[in-house]
Amino acid sequence: MAATKELLSSSFLVQRSSPISSTSSLLLLHRDHNKLCFSPTFAPLRPKNNNLNVKRAVRRPVAAVVSEKMVMSTAVERPVKFKVRASVTVKRKMKKDLKESFFDQLDAFTDKIGRNIVLELVSTDIDPRTKKPKLSNKAVLKDWSEKKNVKAERVVYTVEFIVDSGFGTPGAVLIANKHQMEFYLDSIVIEGFACGPVHFPCNSWVQSTKDHPNMRVFFTNKPYLPFETPPGLKALRDMELRELRGDGTGERKLADRVYDYATYNDLGNPDKGVDYVRPILGGEAMPYPRRCRTGRPPSDSDMTAERRVEDPMPIYVPRDEAFEEEKQEMLSSGAVKALLHNIVPSLVASFSPESHDFKGFHDIDNLFKDSLRLQQGLQDHLLKKLPLVGQIPQSSQALLLYDTPDILSKDKYAWLRDDEFGRQALAGINPVNIECLRVFPPVSKLDPAIYGPPESSIKEEHIIGHLNGMSVQEAIEEKKLFMLDFHDTYLPFVDRINTQDGRKAYATRTIFFLTPLGTLKPIAIELSLPAAAPKNSTRAKRVFTPPTDATTTWLWQLAKAHVCSNDAGVHQLVNHWLRTHACIEPFILGAHRQLSVLHPIFKLLKPHMRYTLEINALARQILINAGGVIESGFTPGPSCMEISAAYYRDHWRFDQEGLPADLIRRGMAVEDPTQPHGLKLSIEDYPYANDGLLLWTSMQKWVQSYVDRYYPNPATVQTDTELQSWYAESVHVGHADKRHESWWPKLTSPTELGSVLTTLIWLASAQHAALNFGQYPLGGYVPNRPPLMRRLVPVEGDPEFDHFRSDPHRFFLSAMPSLLQTTQFMTVIDTLSTHSKDEEYIGERRQTYTWTGDEEIVERFHEFAAEIKRIEGEIERRNTDPTLRNRCGAGVLPYELMAPSSGPGITCRGVPNSVSI
Repeated sequence: MAATKELLSSSFLVQRSSPISSTSSLLLLHRDHNKLCFSPTFAPLRPKNNNLNVKRAVRRPVAAVVSEKMVMSTAVERPVKFKVRASVTVKRKMKKDLKESFFDQLDAFTDKIGRNIVLELVSTDIDPRTKKPKLSNKAVLKDWSEKKNVKAERVVYTVEFIVDSGFGTPGAVLIANKHQMEFYLDSIVIEGFACGPVHFPCNSWVQSTKDHPNMRVFFTNKPYLPFETPPGLKALRDMELRELRGDGTGERKLADRVYDYATYNDLGNPDKGVDYVRPILGGEAMPYPRRCRTGRPPSDSDMTAERRVEDPMPIYVPRDEAFEEEKQEMLSSGAVKALLHNIVPSLVASFSPESHDFKGFHDIDNLFKDSLRLQQGLQDHLLKKLPLVGQIPQSSQALLLYDTPDILSKDKYAWLRDDEFGRQALAGINPVNIECLRVFPPVSKLDPAIYGPPESSIKEEHIIGHLNGMSVQEAIEEKKLFMLDFHDTYLPFVDRINTQDGRKAYATRTIFFLTPLGTLKPIAIELSLPAAAPKNSTRAKRVFTPPTDATTTWLWQLAKAHVCSNDAGVHQLVNHWLRTHACIEPFILGAHRQLSVLHPIFKLLKPHMRYTLEINALARQILINAGGVIESGFTPGPSCMEISAAYYRDHWRFDQEGLPADLIRRGMAVEDPTQPHGLKLSIEDYPYANDGLLLWTSMQKWVQSYVDRYYPNPATVQTDTELQSWYAESVHVGHADKRHESWWPKLTSPTELGSVLTTLIWLASAQHAALNFGQYPLGGYVPNRPPLMRRLVPVEGDPEFDHFRSDPHRFFLSAMPSLLQTTQFMTVIDTLSTHSKDEEYIGERRQTYTWTGDEEIVERFHEFAAEIKRIEGEIERRNTDPTLRNRCGAGVLPYELMAPSSGPGITCRGVPNSVSI
């Protein structure tokens, strides 16, 4: 009778519509291996009021005189039927166009006549008779039409399933959407089983059966390694992965969920003419990571180039990778703001060609404070010609303003100072290129037969007076000399750049001295051009040192501007785009293709893959394409992506992408087990490295504890077929051009797996944040970091030098981007630096308590989240420490790019989980 009590204590409901047969009336309910079934000999007494009454159950004799063996052989077990209820949460689209509204109403109507959303439960067990997974009945989502006008963002519907007592534990839900429109399924919670609520975190679009006839499968939140997969889920696990891989053929539709690889053969548009032809990135000729395949047909002019899909037409990414509504709204708002920001500069440029250049720094300042007053002398002239612009209401003129960049907020002239120039190498937008100088003079690795003598032109006499009495060798041995070296990255492309109208570049090297205060002081800048340049011309190698008079002060500022232009290009094309966007994409594609959502490693990686494929697709469409924003706004122009590819070919190594390995590679740290993070920094006050090591260590600890939970020994890593397939495919297909490199980490132990995963999570979160969200706050004031230079530094004796000497202020501004180039660039980095409202930051997860069914892992994640909060407090403390001169002081910006949290908008802080913008 204890079994009956247990039945009552659970929330099972006996199905009234299935009366117990006369044969089964001889049987008694009991529990066997957590399943409800019947047992012979005893039968329950029918209680009054149709309630089971345990106390009144009595033993009855069997009606026929038969042996006990006969009773056992003739009795037929009949499982009890009972109901369970599912709560299905659907995320509604809050803003719908006319077509979507029409189909929404149509679906509400047809739902009433049988065009429903149908669900079916799948057990983790196999039915011994059919040898297939046990299934519930097919049930319909209730109240769809009744709730069609509910205004909430998330709406909860109910489904009632009928299962029998031998069903076991639910492991999956099958869904068929018979409506016209897709819907976004947030989650499902099933209640009524003895194991308690069963959670299904879905976070996916469910397509109509007219587009995808097969039922969608959603798995429980309980993680399973491949060999642990319950029998009832094995076939579904394999089937789901096969569907996500596709067959590698055909053009992908926007509703598809197929993940596959392709080369970057869609950046050019040969159908528009020879100026839009670009080389294919990926392959032996120009190695590069792979991107998500779209399968579009070839262009008419070149069978090897994929046909372009130009903005604003949507470009394919697997449906669940697309931006959600709040993210789309942020980008749409950015597009409107961009239109307004650029309308007046465009009109000014078209009506007044002489105004293409800034006449003074006040013209740049006016972009931030005076809205339409871009050119005070031209405003009335412009408004007379364009009454529409003149009629913009005063309340709307704020929309034409640019936000004041942070670099101007504490000291308007900070960007002019040498100490700020050095500080930004450690705490600016691109703090990952500074390196310890180990050989003097610096030496190039380029072929001397093509590019000339490898030694730098910087000599001891150039710098000896700036070393506080030390010799060069002493300064090197004591790690007092550091360098920004863009020589080898740029020199192969300089001639091509300089033949373009309005674009001029050098290959630069800058040497810094580490002062006793821990700050960097620039002491020499080398501007190099190809060796074929004749001597004593504007194409000769030149070395600049700190100025001593008015003329050399302006020449020094121009030299620094060219260094910053090199830095801006390498930052955007290499460190930002290549290393955190493009190189991660193959690992994301491989994860979806080879790791089931049931796999614990997929559950770990999922938040760190959010939106990356979509933002990378948009980059191919409008940023890195031929004639796109990057080519238009940065000095290399059409050579931009070739510079990116050259770095990938010659320098990119996955084993050096983690923070400690990168710092050691650059000589910015050495291993030291006595230090808190196992490293001793060459510059103690290096904000990027100091804060980054806090985050890296916390990530490493969290990831390794997660890995150790599922992989107790090397054999478990080596025999995990999905895990090994993911890593092998990411390397051999996703990074096919580097697949034979010996430096790829092995994946043979839990420690090696933890290291690989920590590196990926670091790149997607903290590294990307450090390189992205300061773009507008620090680069929005273009003189601080000009992305494009239009003039070389004049040489005495040339005609340009006389112009420079007569008006150095105007010459300097004429070397900067034009008015229109400036505003277009500012508009783009404004959007790239903006956090959306739906951003998910490090230490945060969707469905915080139910993203995994492993309660121990949930607890460990909360410990990780608490550590992230502690790190945030430590960063705040550091930013108020006056001894840390690179992040605290008069006119000095705090370093917050590694501060984990942020509100929406441009904040110059915040570490999202993923490369999401």
